[in-house]
Amino acid sequence: MDAATTLAPLAGRVRRGRRVADRTLRIGCTLATVIGAVVLGSILLMLIVQGLRGFTPALFTQPTPGPGSEGGGIANAILGSLVLTAIGIAVATPVGVMAGTYLAEYGRTSRLADVIRFLNDILLSAPSILIGLFVYTLMVRPMGSYSGWAGGVALAIIAVPVIVRTTEDMLRLVPGQLREAGAALGAPPSVVITSVTWRAASAGIVTGIILALARIAGETAPLLFTALNNNSWFSANLMGGVANLPVMIYQFALSPYPNWQGLAWAGALLITATILALSIVARLVIKPQRSR
Repeated sequence: MDAATTLAPLAGRVRRGRRVADRTLRIGCTLATVIGAVVLGSILLMLIVQGLRGFTPALFTQPTPGPGSEGGGIANAILGSLVLTAIGIAVATPVGVMAGTYLAEYGRTSRLADVIRFLNDILLSAPSILIGLFVYTLMVRPMGSYSGWAGGVALAIIAVPVIVRTTEDMLRLVPGQLREAGAALGAPPSVVITSVTWRAASAGIVTGIILALARIAGETAPLLFTALNNNSWFSANLMGGVANLPVMIYQFALSPYPNWQGLAWAGALLITATILALSIVARLVIKPQRSR
């Protein structure tokens, strides 16, 4: 009896075990995917059904009504959210891109870069309410008032680690030959970074900024301690409470007034649709760059 004949039953048992394991894993993954899709679909369906009921022209033209009032809209909250998000992204984007560039191009394996990565990971996973408390202590208490500036800074702190991580990862994916080609032409490192590596990784960097924008668009906890909310238009200096969609949704959803609850559903649907639209636009912008 040769060795092949002796090992044939063992090989059959091994193959059978692998087939069973493969089938079990496939069934488990499919079941988990179906459950996730059903849960997500149910949430989206409920959001669409409830939110569309409140979509009226007044929703985008009138400020939020007082307690127990009928009608009204969320125009002041929409404008306030746009302003706060714009401040947060405007502050976070240059800081995050430059920090990510340092980690990928200059720091690399240095001790300082390791410390920055460690702190960035802490910020990335830190509860947003702690960031709100930090900004409250840093800005709101010394200024003696809630403000849109404090809300924008809180959102910027949340967005920075996302941009830093994505920028570093995208720049590390750029082939080293591109950098060497730029250096061979006599270009200094700064020119190579701005003209070669940034352009090569622009699609990924933009994606990181979009992810950061999506992260801060629905943040509620930090705004409760910084910008708070109000039922009227905010002042030009952004001092005092600034109306915004996340806090408005939180407060109106917990209220006993049906009108406020309907506006909360409409606001939640608006935020979801806005993030979806930004993702689609980002893909349309990035796609031509990838095909070059």
